[in-house]
Amino acid sequence: NQHSLLGWRKQGIGRPSVYHAVVVIFLEFFAWGLLTTPMLTVLHETFPQHTFLMNGLIQGVKGLLSFMSAPLIGALSDVWGRRSFLLVTVFFTCAPIPLMRLSPWWYFAMISMSGAFSVTFSVIFAYVADVTEERERSTAYGLVSATFAASLVTSPAIGAYLSAWYGDNLVVLVATLIALADICFILLAVPESLPDKMRLNTWGAPISWEQADPFASLRKVGQDSTVLLICITVFLSYLPEAGQYSSFFLYLRQVVHFSSTTIAVFIGAVGILSIVAQTLFLALLMRTLGNKNTVLLGLGFQILQLAWYGFGSEPWMMWAAGAVAAMSSITFPAVSALVSQSADPDKQGVVQGMITGIRGLCNGLGPALYGFIFFLFNVELNTMDPIQGDYNIDPLPLQTLIPGPPFLLGACTVVIAFLVALFIPEKTSSSSELSLSSKSHLDSKESMSSLAGVHLNTPLPGSDEENPPTNSDEDFEPLLQDSIV
Repeated sequence: NQHSLLGWRKQGIGRPSVYHAVVVIFLEFFAWGLLTTPMLTVLHETFPQHTFLMNGLIQGVKGLLSFMSAPLIGALSDVWGRRSFLLVTVFFTCAPIPLMRLSPWWYFAMISMSGAFSVTFSVIFAYVADVTEERERSTAYGLVSATFAASLVTSPAIGAYLSAWYGDNLVVLVATLIALADICFILLAVPESLPDKMRLNTWGAPISWEQADPFASLRKVGQDSTVLLICITVFLSYLPEAGQYSSFFLYLRQVVHFSSTTIAVFIGAVGILSIVAQTLFLALLMRTLGNKNTVLLGLGFQILQLAWYGFGSEPWMMWAAGAVAAMSSITFPAVSALVSQSADPDKQGVVQGMITGIRGLCNGLGPALYGFIFFLFNVELNTMDPIQGDYNIDPLPLQTLIPGPPFLLGACTVVIAFLVALFIPEKTSSSSELSLSSKSHLDSKESMSSLAGVHLNTPLPGSDEENPPTNSDEDFEPLLQDSIV
């Protein structure tokens, strides 16, 4: 059994690196990005009435299943290795793609069901944590998030072009082939990142219900104030982002009168700016401002862009707010780095699974919330053609004042997230403070573990017991000293 494990470990090309993770993410989301235009058409054809509400319902089921399964898959990947679970998550995430033209009803049903396994980011971030030092991690996470943005820079434009000239069938075929290429890449090129000794020691070890239960992991989050604050921040900031992502292209077409070509160019421009923000700016800000202040800055940008989208109706406002939105994309990699500082090497999967689970929940609630608010304010999109007339001709005076009510509500939730993030404690540099805080954490942990039945040898995410005392240089230099990135 150990020999077969070692053989499995030796598969793949080269040593495990961030670049393996980057290719997997790029191909998966490039395939889905191609389907942006065809998916809007199929969604509208299948559900001509209340398109937004049905979109919210489908994404809601998917998000709920992601939330339920993310901790389990994260915990299993800590025991059985990342590679096999990368294969499973990518396969099930991409499985609905060929069904789009075969049977729309089965396609939407599969999208909902695939949520149980579509937690690739959870496994990818655990993979990255395996192959990087803590001080390199935030830049590595930025690279992964920038790749996600890069995959969406060109793919919607390419998808729209192919759809216009050759029809949706070709787009679906190309997306299916790219998804298959991603699966083949994982099978043939991606090496296992989890160290052999760690896997061999835990191979066959039972996964406790405590690790797999998403609500138990949330209760555990509540026991540690730092991780609780981070998780509330993630929830409140990602909820409007998920809703915005699901409905924004339709909003640009209907309310702001963007053409399909302009929308594709807009996605590309914002994507390129996001890549710059998540690589160059993120590294610079983390080094100068520190981890927590970078998160706060990202949230500030997010508040500004959501408010601008909420009040703005002119095209130039959308472009300006898009540039601000690109800068707000630094928030998630900075938050991931903040979380990874709080976890043991063999617990990265569980902790990242927790955060991905919260994002999964937002992916469900966000689109449903936005669809419902658009519906309440009578911005229901019953036609795919742009509304005729000037900007000032509008049946609702309130709608003239606030063209995008959900965006404004989103800005309010991010303001709350910003206020919560202010209370996230900085990593202490004084050794005496560390020893005191670790002692108090240990005392509180003993009482909590006796109540919750948690094993004492499992450190709580976020407790200082997990973090070896670091000197002040590491506090201010948590970043990659790597010229390549």
